[in-house]
Amino acid sequence: MRGVVIDTNVVISSTLTSEGNPHKIMELISEKHVKLYYSSAILDEYKRVLAYKKLNISNQTQEKIIEEIEKLGVLVEPISSIIHLLHEDDRIFYDVAKASHAILVTGNLKHYPVEPTIMTPADYLKSESVS
Repeated sequence: MRGVVIDTNVVISSTLTSEGNPHKIMELISEKHVKLYYSSAILDEYKRVLAYKKLNISNQTQEKIIEEIEKLGVLVEPISSIIHLLHEDDRIFYDVAKASHAILVTGNLKHYPVEPTIMTPADYLKSESVS
């Protein structure tokens, strides 16, 4: 099974509900069926968004998520690409996925170029026959 880079929206969705495809993917990572890749910039983004007051995620839960990602994931520090992206802050996910030859899993496909290695959580689970 191919490794993944998880966009922040997938991490947040998985945290807010224990049902759905984002949570299934995070479980697969926790059970070591899927390898997770991240960078220090991605980890900083996760921390920043998990801390949003409006999400009401406890500090303990935030810390647990970050610790799990650091424990299970593989730290990658890629070279920044020059491809045009709709939102510049999405580049960190795109670049790590390219550097690690991983699938980029996101709920925001429109933010990225159309590529077979960029997909929604549902499409990832279907493509890997793990749902």
